[in-house]
Amino acid sequence: MTKSKKTAIKEHASLFWEFFKIGLFTIGGGMAMLPLIQKVAVEDKKWMDAEDMIDCLAVSQAMPGVIAINSATYIGRRRYGITGSLAATLGVILPSFLIIVLVVTLLGTVGQNKYIDGAFTGIKAAVCGLVIVSACRLGKQVLKDPFTWIAAIAAFAAIAIFRITALWAIIAGAAAGILYLIIREHRRAEK
Repeated sequence: MTKSKKTAIKEHASLFWEFFKIGLFTIGGGMAMLPLIQKVAVEDKKWMDAEDMIDCLAVSQAMPGVIAINSATYIGRRRYGITGSLAATLGVILPSFLIIVLVVTLLGTVGQNKYIDGAFTGIKAAVCGLVIVSACRLGKQVLKDPFTWIAAIAAFAAIAIFRITALWAIIAGAAAGILYLIIREHRRAEK
């Protein structure tokens, strides 16, 4: 086996393993995984910079499917092409699959256990904290001018108050961003 093949296998294994750990130790779904994905991809492994991670999150949120899987696929593809996307996606999916099979197998034997109910109550609260951390980190990176603040508040209001689906909020945000850019460029040209 050549040195480049060994290196490629090692890099794909690293990609798989990092996303496997994220999938294994994060409870609460994709939004709860985002802080860990960002830490691994940007800070620990330096697979991308913070600006690229924002793009990853925007694309992953805009696409159908689970944001953690979309992010893993995006990062894997960006690093090592199609095989990288497969390694990262399999890594993030496999722990959930194995845990679900285990839980379903054991659920019949556990039944209604007050300790398990208590554990799940604590887990849900911790997951809520993870989602808040993710939102705060993303906000620090993205909300840098009045337009981005207004767009974020409008999207929040549209989804939280008026029950508009996230897809329409994303489409409206994209349209508003394009319009804002056109107006800004037009004003610069007039000067």
